[in-house]
Amino acid sequence: MAFRAVIAGGGVAGIEAALALHALAPDLVSVELVSPEPEFAYRPLAVSEPFGHGHVHMLDLRTVAGDIGAELRIAGLAGVDDAASKALFDDGSEAEYDALVIACGTKLVPAVPGADTFAGPRDVEMFRRLLDDIGAGEVGSLAFVVPHGVVWPLPIYELALMTARRPAKHSAELAVVTSEEEPLGILGPAAVQAVSELLQEHGVSVQTGVLPMAVRDGTLTLAPAGAVRADRFVALPEQRGIELSGVPHDPGGFIRVDEHGRVDGLDNVFAAGDITTYSAKQGGVAAQQADAVAQIIAAEAGAAILPEPFRPVLRSVLLTGNGPRYLSARMRGSSEISSVATTQPFWSPADKIAAPFLAPYLARRIDGALR
Repeated sequence: MAFRAVIAGGGVAGIEAALALHALAPDLVSVELVSPEPEFAYRPLAVSEPFGHGHVHMLDLRTVAGDIGAELRIAGLAGVDDAASKALFDDGSEAEYDALVIACGTKLVPAVPGADTFAGPRDVEMFRRLLDDIGAGEVGSLAFVVPHGVVWPLPIYELALMTARRPAKHSAELAVVTSEEEPLGILGPAAVQAVSELLQEHGVSVQTGVLPMAVRDGTLTLAPAGAVRADRFVALPEQRGIELSGVPHDPGGFIRVDEHGRVDGLDNVFAAGDITTYSAKQGGVAAQQADAVAQIIAAEAGAAILPEPFRPVLRSVLLTGNGPRYLSARMRGSSEISSVATTQPFWSPADKIAAPFLAPYLARRIDGALR
């Protein structure tokens, strides 16, 4: 019998792991892809959709499974029976495995009471109505908020800058209020300098190193002290881990793994993507983790490969210019930056998910999504 790999998660990490295993060990590993939803949402373009630039593409997971000869089960992972090597699902079913990959992502939780939350595709219409209110002169000031906790901050800067450059009869006073010590500090000093200059050029004020608490009567309370007033507030959600029966996790619900993605304390169980304790919750990082996991599983199944450990390259990709075209041009001091339309998102669609297997697959399956 083929080596049985069960992949729990239909997002970037899960699909990347499935595609990688198909490429690395097609005759050695059987793959079962498990997801609570039958479709994969290509989420990175959600920030552009309110402005009329692109839209969130959907990919049928049945198509993915069919293309790589995998089985698809529509269910959510509920837990793991490590002694019996069984994955337990929320519909009461279970599956035996030789290797289990936990790639179920995180829960997105509103983090700033009283503020609108932009968490992705489901909030596009909310932000579109907000832009209409600005255009009608009904909103004179808008604050974009990065809360404290586990957050991927880039979308708030995309929204702020695209709003600043949006052609409209009326504009609004814009501000970014962030718990970060520096804007986009997770991407390193060059990104901090680049985005700071862009915000200043487009009249977006920035307040860093504060803890946004709650909005009431047009006022955002900050900790340890202070407040920000605005007509409207848009905040990112906090990401929280998903606690699974039989799977060790930290207090936030995130799973600790080694450099090959193996879960501490469990046999033949791996994790990749946002559910892990790695701080950067981003598609390219999730794909790199999934590739490391796929390599070790393929090797254990008998493939003649030397598994490489997970070594995140988020910053180096950014700095080589293969990452966000807008920021990379700025950091290189390119004169081309003035001709780049800032109503477009920071990252070109192809750069949004820098996944060796998933990116070209999406290019073939979603017409125009990566062009």
